[in-house]
Amino acid sequence: MAGSSGNRDQAGRATRPWRPFAWIPRTRVPATFFGMVLGLCGLGNGWRTAARLGLSPAWIGEVLSFLGIAVWGAWLALYAARWLNDRDTVLVEMRDPTSSFFASLAPVATMIASVGLAPHWPGAAWIMALAGLVGATLFAVWGVGGLWRGDRAFEATTPILYMPTVGGGFVAAITCAAFGMKELGLLYFGAGLLSWLTLESVVIHRLILQTLPVALRASLGLHLAPPAVACVAYLAVTDGPPDRLAQILFGYALLHALVMVRLVPWLRQQPFSPAAWAYTFGVSALPLAALRLTERGLDGPSAALAVPLFAAANLIIGWIAIRTFGLLLRGKLLPIRSP
Repeated sequence: MAGSSGNRDQAGRATRPWRPFAWIPRTRVPATFFGMVLGLCGLGNGWRTAARLGLSPAWIGEVLSFLGIAVWGAWLALYAARWLNDRDTVLVEMRDPTSSFFASLAPVATMIASVGLAPHWPGAAWIMALAGLVGATLFAVWGVGGLWRGDRAFEATTPILYMPTVGGGFVAAITCAAFGMKELGLLYFGAGLLSWLTLESVVIHRLILQTLPVALRASLGLHLAPPAVACVAYLAVTDGPPDRLAQILFGYALLHALVMVRLVPWLRQQPFSPAAWAYTFGVSALPLAALRLTERGLDGPSAALAVPLFAAANLIIGWIAIRTFGLLLRGKLLPIRSP
């Protein structure tokens, strides 16, 4: 019958379309949840480095890394189920100019999780790394291609723009180095570095001229991350004592961290939500950079700041994790799609 909706059986009765994973039909896991993996695994890498320096027991870093991997697996399953059950709303989010680039967190989180898994199950970790590298590369090409077509609203320019090329490029460099492919990692580092230098002025220009809406202020956590993650990535794909570029990147990361501290009262106007995990990418990377510089033999300010920064990162990420767990216990963590 014209105008009818849904499928019908042979008797003419309406039937529901087949939906796999129908046991979670209303759960809406946003791509932003993959940011939890970056924070947890990043902190785990910090504890692993601290253990190599003799500052902590080794098991803490392994526990945090496995926790990050478990969170990655849970969100990946739920996000995949959402693609199968609620594809239309996912595609709407993918086309939204403000939030579409958050989807790149999925392959980036996959790469971070693979680095956490590599010491224990290198075969499975390699498959994850390869999937993440391919996904991040394809998403970066797709995202940049969309930007080059123009016709983008000024309001849609936020630190989220860093994710596909900058975040993806630097994490890909770290991942390649973890699997013994430093030459390939240098290519990804170059792509991430020059993309960051290109986008930095664009994003800062927008921040200066027009304030971020309250609902998007947590995205400044992505603005905090690039110099610290760049320092970690550069150390991963190079050998020997840290050179001047590594120290320069760390110095710029410190400036970003101090500015973020100055903005805390303004940032806290946004109520707490899982979006706060956007801060943890940079928060975990800054002390990791200091610890890696120390591990590579650099003395001076970075070595003196390594432990205080690491302690602060644990407090901040721990507080965000506790608040998030509280939301889970109250049934307020996972967004629900209206029937």
